[in-house]
Amino acid sequence: MLRARVCSNLELSVLMEAHDGLSAAIAERAGFKGLWASGLSIACSLGCRDVNEASWSQLVDAVERIVDSTKLPVLVDGDGGFGNFNNARLLARKLRQRGAAGVALEDSCFPKMNSLIGDRHPLADIDEFSGRLRAVKDTVAGDLVLVARIEALIAGHGMDDAILRAHAYADAGADAILIHSRKSTADEVLSFTRAWQSRLPVVIVPTTYYRTPVSAYRNARISTVIWANHSVRAAIAAMRQICRRIIAEEGVAGIEPNIATLDEVFELLRYDELARAEARYLHPPD
Repeated sequence: MLRARVCSNLELSVLMEAHDGLSAAIAERAGFKGLWASGLSIACSLGCRDVNEASWSQLVDAVERIVDSTKLPVLVDGDGGFGNFNNARLLARKLRQRGAAGVALEDSCFPKMNSLIGDRHPLADIDEFSGRLRAVKDTVAGDLVLVARIEALIAGHGMDDAILRAHAYADAGADAILIHSRKSTADEVLSFTRAWQSRLPVVIVPTTYYRTPVSAYRNARISTVIWANHSVRAAIAAMRQICRRIIAEEGVAGIEPNIATLDEVFELLRYDELARAEARYLHPPD
């Protein structure tokens, strides 16, 4: 399912961020057809910073909970693979075991720094990162979609370097290219798409250039748009507001109309299925 979505230029696909089982279930109910297990959002949910403070095993555990809570395919933000080729192929093997549909690896150095923070973004050597991609491809073959994420524009290396890296990563076995930018417009990614000429499908993450209409990406034959951190940011804003109101109002009566009811919680997590199972297995009919 993920390969059909990410590895096609025929129709624009959209992946929604998930950081735990609850956010995954909500995204599925909303109508999304695929999920992005966001490194930033998972780190936030663990109280960590997005600088490889959370371990690869914590990431894998979070992905398992996301996979278990939904039927949607999950593309995992694998950062740079948590080290060299050996760490990257270990991560990929574990993600396959936990049910992920794909992994995106970025050409950053370990430990990585979130792409939208500061100016310290050293890039991996092209040949070394290509080796990471080949190791992952040899390990999981066609079982996981492999997306190569290029940070050249983030690091200020320019378009020529981004295109050079894209060609190298395609040769190393990547199924798609994620080109990342932190500009406030989509000009960089659209320029990349024109220069790249669809050798492999292109994935983008419009976190900073969110004002660009999605029609522009369809017209550019971009394969996939990832809304990469919006559920966790929405949760932060909502929880902050509710906590402040409870402190200020010294009670919860005023906030009840603004939060999910317990019945909604029970329905979302399918408590009704448990009741049916109990009737079948704990109290079977005579």
